[in-house]
Amino acid sequence: MLKRVFVAPDPGRVRLRFASRAVVGVGLAVALCGLVGHSLVAAITGGLAALLALFTVTDATVRQQAVTTALLPAAGLPVLAVAAVLHDQPLARDLVFLAVMGAGVYARRWGPRGHALGVFAFMTFFAAQFLHTVPGQLPELYAAVLLSLAAASAVRFGLWCYERRLPAVAVPAPPEGRGLARITTRQAVQATLGGAFALGLGQVLSDQRWYWAVGATWWVFVNTTSRGETLVRGFRRVLGTVIGIAAGFLVAIPLEGAGAPTAAIVAVCVFGIFYTAAVSYSWMMFFVTVMVGVLYGVLGVLDASLLWLRVAETAVGALGAVLAVLLVLPVTTHAVTDAWIRKALRCVHACTAEAAERLAGSLGADPAPRVAELDVLLGRVRLSLAPLVHPLSPLKARKARARQVLALLDDCVREVRGLASIAADPAASHDARLSAACSRVEDAVEELLRQENRQAREAERAAVQPAAADHPALAHLHGLERALGDLAAPLHSSPRAPIAA
Repeated sequence: MLKRVFVAPDPGRVRLRFASRAVVGVGLAVALCGLVGHSLVAAITGGLAALLALFTVTDATVRQQAVTTALLPAAGLPVLAVAAVLHDQPLARDLVFLAVMGAGVYARRWGPRGHALGVFAFMTFFAAQFLHTVPGQLPELYAAVLLSLAAASAVRFGLWCYERRLPAVAVPAPPEGRGLARITTRQAVQATLGGAFALGLGQVLSDQRWYWAVGATWWVFVNTTSRGETLVRGFRRVLGTVIGIAAGFLVAIPLEGAGAPTAAIVAVCVFGIFYTAAVSYSWMMFFVTVMVGVLYGVLGVLDASLLWLRVAETAVGALGAVLAVLLVLPVTTHAVTDAWIRKALRCVHACTAEAAERLAGSLGADPAPRVAELDVLLGRVRLSLAPLVHPLSPLKARKARARQVLALLDDCVREVRGLASIAADPAASHDARLSAACSRVEDAVEELLRQENRQAREAERAAVQPAAADHPALAHLHGLERALGDLAAPLHSSPRAPIAA
């Protein structure tokens, strides 16, 4: 896992800039809260608001990101008020918490903006439980949240807006249907019922820290679609928490809330959360757990029993999520994976078409945004296939199939990147063979999506042998043809059958 985090590719050092900017943004927010005289509780609330604004807002364009950030208070501040008012009314508080949880998951149907607003609303209610917020604290907390969001926005959209130099990439929407066939509707029901299970059992464990179980259920559902993804996410959350608790005994408890060392460790944890989020959920949870531990130390309530309770509450929350996705309106891994692969193949088709137009002399055609979108879609395919390629997966045939699909999709992405880079070169000349090869690639994608007879397609491929690839773009196109042809075997046979030779 360490190797995966620290040697994972980081094109353009985007993850490094993402994490470094988060440290600056959250640090500035907390510093401003301190300078204006806010209490420790208000500073923590403001820091969380800044962290969420920098982490969860993922709209395609900078303008859309700014609008979503501006809307965060509208989602969070009313929820904070309700949580504070219901502080001493457990039954009403619990019901509202579950309602906020279900609504937050349901909001994902409106894309990245709905997702960000849903997360912010849920975490605001969660923070109110963590900090035992009461109505008298609301004016100060409101001021801290608004100040911190302004600070985070100043860093993100003013001081360090590296996204302006990157191609806009629309975050792909999950495969959708209607009614209960819609994944976000099913997940909203699952999350609410799983959260109810976690809340009840979490209160049995502790009537003071029960909210950690609900929070664990919530975060297991974030960025997952199928039951397989949720199972893997639950396992990784518990693993990351256990490792983080072990580190807490070595780091958080000895600190005893000391100011400067605590601030340094929180900064390292914020960097770690943002830097590892895209490549390892376990290590992201490790940094979250260590950060929470040192914050408990600052609040003066940290001891060994609290750390062990955190492990138990996290396990309960993960169990609630697992039971919900297995028993309540389950979404199969195969259905979700097939939908994401289809989206990726359509994107390959679009990339090839854009590159063909550019090579033919059209200056308005640009495959670069499509290539960036393809990278995002491949990430979603990896996430959906993660349960099948997991080392503990007992399904050997499906594991081999999933690995073959990932390898061939990697080949497709590599060839598309090479084709796009050549197309971007003004010196790349038009060649009739390029148009023909691009047409063959587009036909191959369409055949895969139509699921035509495999033997007929293999015969057609055997009958049309690629010409010598003396043009560099032709080499990429022929490689793309081969990868698409080889995808037919794993994609068009039964998911549980061995892969045909």
